[in-house]
This record gives sequence, C-alpha cells and structure tokens, in this order.
Amino acid sequence: MSDRIEINSAYIEQITALILANNSAELSVIISDLHIADIAEIIEDLAIGDAHFLFDLIEEEKSAAVLVELEDDTREKLLSDLTPKEIAEEVIDNLESDDAADVIGELSEDKKEKVLAHIEDIEHASDISDLLTYPEDTAGGLMAKELIKVNENWNTLQCLKEMRKQAEDVKKVYTIYVVDDHNKLLGSLSLRRLLLAEKGSAIKSIVNTDIVSVKATEDDEDVANILNKYDLIALPVVDDLNRLIGRITFDDVMDVVKEEAEKDYQMASGISEDVESSDSVWELTRARLPWLLIGMMGGLLGAKVIGIFDLSGDNFELAFFIPLIAAMGGNVGVQSAAIVVQGLANDSLKMENIFQKLVKELGVGLLNGIICSIIILGAAFSLGYSLALSLTVSISLFAVIVFAAVFGTFIPLTLEKYNIDPALATGPFITTVNDVLGLFIYFMIGQAIL
Repeated sequence: MSDRIEINSAYIEQITALILANNSAELSVIISDLHIADIAEIIEDLAIGDAHFLFDLIEEEKSAAVLVELEDDTREKLLSDLTPKEIAEEVIDNLESDDAADVIGELSEDKKEKVLAHIEDIEHASDISDLLTYPEDTAGGLMAKELIKVNENWNTLQCLKEMRKQAEDVKKVYTIYVVDDHNKLLGSLSLRRLLLAEKGSAIKSIVNTDIVSVKATEDDEDVANILNKYDLIALPVVDDLNRLIGRITFDDVMDVVKEEAEKDYQMASGISEDVESSDSVWELTRARLPWLLIGMMGGLLGAKVIGIFDLSGDNFELAFFIPLIAAMGGNVGVQSAAIVVQGLANDSLKMENIFQKLVKELGVGLLNGIICSIIILGAAFSLGYSLALSLTVSISLFAVIVFAAVFGTFIPLTLEKYNIDPALATGPFITTVNDVLGLFIYFMIGQAIL
C-alpha cells in the first residue's frame, strides 16, 4: 500500500541529493512505495534532467500512470526522449483508451502516426484513433472505450461469463450497461441485483431502464453538470442512434472542472491565455498585457471625462470623491457579473430567465444604492462638506450602483448568448467600463446640481 507523504522543499532536496549521488537503488525503493500522484508531484518539482533520471527508475506500468498525472509541458519533455515504439510499448499499452488518447493527442502529427502504428493491440489502437477524432471539449473527447456491457437476451450465467472476459481490459468497473442486439443502450445492471437474481434469470427482467446518458458531441462542461446533478460516478456515452460507444468517469470530469475554474479565474483577473507560473517571461507578459492596455485606455477615457467638466471654483471639491465613485461602480459591477457567471457555469441560471435576473439585480442595486447613498450623505455632510455637494455625491452614488448592477448582469448574459466565455466580463472589462461611465454620471449630476 502506498504511503501518504508530505512533499516539501526538504523532501525534494533529499531526492535531488540521491539523484546527484546516482543512488538508483535507494531511489527505486522510495518510489516503489509512493502513490503515482506523489511521484508526479516530485517530478514536477525537479529540474528536467533529474526528472528524466527519476522517471527512468519507475516500473513500466506505474510510469505510464505517472505520465497521465503530469502537467502537459513536463509530460512533453519526458516523452521527447522516447521513440514512437517506446511510447507505444511502455506507455500506451499500459493506459486505458481515454488516457492513451490524451497522451498521443499532444504529439506531433508525424510522431502520432508512428506511435499508433507500433501499438500491437489492433483493437486498442482503433479505439484510440476513434477517440482522437473528437474535440477535446466534448463528451467524446473525455470518454474511454473500455466498459462492461451485457445483452438483454442473456441470462445471469452467460452474463457473468462474458463479464469476466470484458473485465480483463477494464481497470475499474463502475457500472454494467445493458444493450440490445444492435448495441443500443437500454439501461444498467447493478452487481447486487445480478448476484441476488435467481440462477438463469433473463437479464431483461432485472435491468434498470432509468439511466442517464450523453451524446458524444455534448459539451464537456454540460457533462460535468450532469454528473453533479444526478450524483453519478460514471456516465454512458452514445451516438446519434443511441448506440453505446463509451463511458465517462468522475475523475475525468474533475480534470475538466479544475481546468475551467483555472481558466475562469485567469480571465476574471485579466489574463487572456492559459498560463502557468513556470512559463517564460514573454508568455506571461503576452497573456497579461492586452487587458492592462485596455485598462490604461479606460484610464485615459476617464481623464478625458474629467477634463470635459469644469472643476474650477466651488466645484473643485467634486474631485475629492472621484476614487469613491469609481471604486463603488467597479465593485458592484464585478459582484453582479460574478454571480451571473457562477450561475451560468453550474447551470443554475438559464438563458430563458434573463429578464427575471435583470429585474432581480435591479432590485438588489436599488436596495444597495439606497443604503450606501444615505450613509454617504450623512458622512459627507458630517465631515463639513456643503449640503449641495453631499447630495450630489449621494445621488451620484445611487445612480452609479444601480447602473453597475444592471450592466454587470447584462454583459455576461450577452456574452453567453453569443457563445463568448462570460468570465471575460468579471474582470478588467467591467471595472474599466464602470469607471468611465460612473464618472460621466457623477459629473453630469454634479453639473445639474452645482
């Protein structure tokens, strides 16, 4: 049994020292007792040369599983030293079809063809080749071909006999699927029901027809929501004729959820590409710079708005509250956008309910606006500012909060309607637009009152 360890800097230094001493024997003993996820984490923390040394010591079947756990760039570097034949025999032969397709899919076209040609198991190669035809962000791109299925016309004895044969190719059995003579999915069969059924009973008499499935073209985020909604650990995948072609397990979907969360967080932070802290300075700069430039242009527009209005004489005090108006507008807009994006991501907010959501956010904006405007009116007046200026700031803050709440709701819903990731709306875009328009509202009201 693998021990759970704490991988810290001291542990990595210990591993590095053993590598420098070329102590393969002790390293082999250490990694033989580690879980594949721990080995992958250690390799990620090592210099690439040391990572190669350690990876070569891992037993063949375990090393294939470790590769799947690694980040894409690390896996690419480790595979670069292997020939197509070595990848086929040492890696692909030890992986299920979905993981094998993920590994092969990252190779160059030329190397991909050579690896497939070296896979001795023709059926395994065919399954991988089929999976590579599906886009990565679909159910077909997530599914594995290995599964347990039985025919509705079999009896329990024949079913158990056939299941033993199929189980040789399946590492983990989550569900038994029942199909007809044309491979159309009819339902599922629990092991408990199979074991308790009378000897020789027909499978069609004990099948559970209440089963949820997805088409191979289904979006991967929708697959994640379906698994979560129905509390499933595995989900069958069918083609347009409802024929069973694969299955998706919860661990595959967890990777999707993690990747989507990371992508949305980066977009909300104004990072336009999927980057890692280990990426080059140029890659990190290229990902961050576009939104910084947009923010800078927003600042210039804000300065232009301020320049349009006369802040001389008694109006100069309006400038004191510019940071307050801009910050409140940006904060309210981001809050509203974040709630909408979250609802769209977990499928709790439907596009059919756009009007109701806008009305609800308008109500929230009105209530927040009233509370904040009353507080700022009292605070500004008590600090010695004139009643006219206090009223100007109070009314402006109310208008800006209501506008920002509605705008922050409307933008991500609009982006979703046109199939643009709504997470784009939760970061610098909302903040920049609300800064400019908020200042314009503020000075317009100030000009009217003062």
